[in-house]
Amino acid sequence: MIIDTLENLEKYVSLNALFSEVVAFIKTNDLNKLEDGKHIIKGSDLFLNVLTTAGKTQEEAVFETHRNMIDIQIPLDNDEGYGYMPLQDMPAAEYNETKDVSKYPGLQSNNVVWCKPGEFAMFFPQDGHQPCIGKGNIRKAIFKIKA
Repeated sequence: MIIDTLENLEKYVSLNALFSEVVAFIKTNDLNKLEDGKHIIKGSDLFLNVLTTAGKTQEEAVFETHRNMIDIQIPLDNDEGYGYMPLQDMPAAEYNETKDVSKYPGLQSNNVVWCKPGEFAMFFPQDGHQPCIGKGNIRKAIFKIKA
């Protein structure tokens, strides 16, 4: 997991060949002006989901993991909290191959990090994350990058 500001995102391009395309997309598009929905950047290897969701309490938010994708989650208009737990510490869970996700309802962690607009949270396949913790509606951008 990485938490940082968008200004520093370019410092992480060496971690994945597709990260430079994420940086280029952000430089040439105003994420706040994109419509909610899926935006294809490079087929199924790199795309962006923009969505508006109701913030949840930590007890309501659900942990998830991905086997094949990296998430870069960017809150656009409201602070967002993310529970964190290493995959190795999580129980076994059913995997949905079509959606590349395992869900862990009821799992809780004492580790919550917060991002405000202008910051991002990056989650790798080994990172269990519990998104959408917050108050009010949260509009966010989620880049999905093939790991």
